Amino acid sequence: MREFRTSLAVLLLLSGCATASGQWVELGGTRYPVEIADNDQERARGLMFREQLTAGHGMLFIHDREEPQAYWMKNTKIPLDILYFDNARKLVSQQRDVPPCSLGDGCPPYPSIAPARYVLELNAGEATRLNLRVGTELQLGPEVTLAP
Repeated sequence: MREFRTSLAVLLLLSGCATASGQWVELGGTRYPVEIADNDQERARGLMFREQLTAGHGMLFIHDREEPQAYWMKNTKIPLDILYFDNARKLVSQQRDVPPCSLGDGCPPYPSIAPARYVLELNAGEATRLNLRVGTELQLGPEVTLAP
């Protein structure tokens, strides 16, 4: 039995399971393993300097309160969909197919059209593939913890 547990652990490690913590969200019937950015430092860094975002994965930004949000692509090398959700986790705004930007502080902002608390970044094209509409609900997995 010990060998089985060891083999299972090795298989999980080799499978590239980036969500060992079990953090995920579900949107439009699709589950996405996510990295969480829930403090100022993590939110500021986001997906900067990365060469890719694994297909079917995302980054969830959790803000302390619902308010107008604007994201930019400074030093981001991956085209993204930026999805804004309110306190009730309903989609209130989306910026689809946002291109990478290497202009530093000259990169344009991509604002929400309504106050948001949660921002989900996915690979460009996911919002179109899911046919996302305002009001679509973002479901949070049980391992996603919210700041008080």
